[in-house]
Amino acid sequence: MNVTIVDYNSGNISSVINSFKEVAKDKVNIEVTADLATIKTSDKVVLPGQGSFKSCIDGLNSINGLIDTLNEFAIHNKKPLLGICVGLQMFADVGYEEVETKGLGWISGKVSQIDNKGGKFKLPHIGWNEINIMKDSKIFEGIENNSHMYFVHSYEFVPEDKSVILATTDYSSSVVCAAEKENIFGTQFHPEKSDKIGLKIINNFLKL
Repeated sequence: MNVTIVDYNSGNISSVINSFKEVAKDKVNIEVTADLATIKTSDKVVLPGQGSFKSCIDGLNSINGLIDTLNEFAIHNKKPLLGICVGLQMFADVGYEEVETKGLGWISGKVSQIDNKGGKFKLPHIGWNEINIMKDSKIFEGIENNSHMYFVHSYEFVPEDKSVILATTDYSSSVVCAAEKENIFGTQFHPEKSDKIGLKIINNFLKL
């Protein structure tokens, strides 16, 4: 099986790469590239995201044909794709970090700043927090409700269709921290920084 981690200059993704390689061992071939032909022939794709919504979308747009290739992979061919942090946020129609920026439009919704209740809650939301699992999912197989995951973000994904929400976390309000629509999965938290439980989620994705 071939899994591609898309490297599109979104920041340091070494922890994502290392965690996937640790879980995959020799059973799964992990490629780190933005090469379109490699992505097209992959069995699964991981879309990491470090930085702002705008900088990540700009990164995708900077590689000619990359967004079209990801659309073909995930939307038309229905192959499994996992978005991490801003990788999840980019599934939305639009993001409002820095300036209004068009997203991938895979899951209807928006990305807006977390309401910090007039400064009562620090932004970014950094550190370990419990997740509330809303429904069964193959990527949460063997993960207990109220498990702790590691977060670093100031913006949240607000989907229009609440049925795509896999899990939430409580931080000033109920923040969506995992979503699933058919073959597309996303986590706002960083599984690669969430110790053994995070590695379990990575393994569940690789087993899909």
